[in-house]
Formats: sequence, structure tokens, C-alpha cells
Amino acid sequence: MRLFAAVRPPGVVVEELAVVVAELGRLHGSGALRWGGRESWHFTLAFMADVPPEALPGLTARLARAAHRTPPFTLALRGGGHFGDRVLWAGVTGEVAALRHLAGRAEAAARKAGLVRDEPRHYRPHLTLARGGGGTDLRPYADALAAFAGAPWTVDELILVRSTLPKSGVPGERPRHETVGRWPLGGGARWPDAAG
Repeated sequence: MRLFAAVRPPGVVVEELAVVVAELGRLHGSGALRWGGRESWHFTLAFMADVPPEALPGLTARLARAAHRTPPFTLALRGGGHFGDRVLWAGVTGEVAALRHLAGRAEAAARKAGLVRDEPRHYRPHLTLARGGGGTDLRPYADALAAFAGAPWTVDELILVRSTLPKSGVPGERPRHETVGRWPLGGGARWPDAAG
């Protein structure tokens, strides 16, 4: 099964971002993009492509420990950008060092559970809004996101999500996400550096 550890913004933050995304949807060429639904908006911390069922108990125990050892922290959505012509994303500010640290702990949990990725990558926090391809210029969308500054929220849980890819072949069909585990953040001292 495909799993990922993640942080999700709360409903009020999602609604705030949805207003901006609706405006982006009115830009020229937006129909060529595959827009993610608001129910799928999250910050991926660690992705595990092929998790056998027998590895799930060890993974969830390690993620629970990672969450327990991480104190709650504050984030806010801000601005956006793109990865070439492939991904349009919203950015983040606040205690980004804490988010990176939690991502490192989630990645370590996956590694210790035997779900090793070829090579660890530098974590680049972003919330995917749309996928492009075929030469779509995402710069106008990223430019339109530049002034966006969302309300801050406290990240207080780590979640594990199962991602099921579409099988129907229907254009525009999205992966289905199901939360299979959630753990409250707690313990430890607050993060001293609120700068991202």
C-alpha cells in the first residue's frame, strides 16, 4: 500500500486557501492543470511507496513515538511557487524548522520500520495545489500566490494516510486519501526559533 506521513491544515485555513485557489482557476489556461481537491491539501512529511501490511504495526509505533517527542508548533500558509511545469504549490512560514524536524522524524520512523528510500532528500515543505505538465507555464499562478498570507494555526497532530491511485482511467480522477492513523504532538520543549 502507498502511505505518507503528513500534517494537515485545519478547516478554517483550508477555506481561506480555497478562496485564493478559486481565483487561480479563473486564470488563462487553468483548465490544463490537474487541481487537487481541498480534502487532499496537506504537507507530506515522508512518503512510503510500497508498504507491506506486516510493516504497518512497526511503522505506526515509530510514528507515535515521533509525534510524542515533538511539541506542537505554529505555521501559516504564505505565498507559493512551482517546481518547473510539474507542480504548483502554496508555501509556509512560521516554525518551519519544527516542521522540518518532524519530517526528519517521520522519515527516520519509515527507515527504522524497514521502508527505506533509496536516498534521503532535502525536505522542501510545500502544499501541492495543482499538477501541470506538457509545458504549462506555472509562473503566472505562482506570481498570483505571492501576496497570499494565511492565518496561523497550531500543528498538533501527525497523521498517516493511505493513498489509493485511480484505476478507472477517467480523466481528472484523483487519488483517494484515507487517514489510517493519527497521533497528537506532545512532550518536549517549544521550538525556540519561530523563523522559517
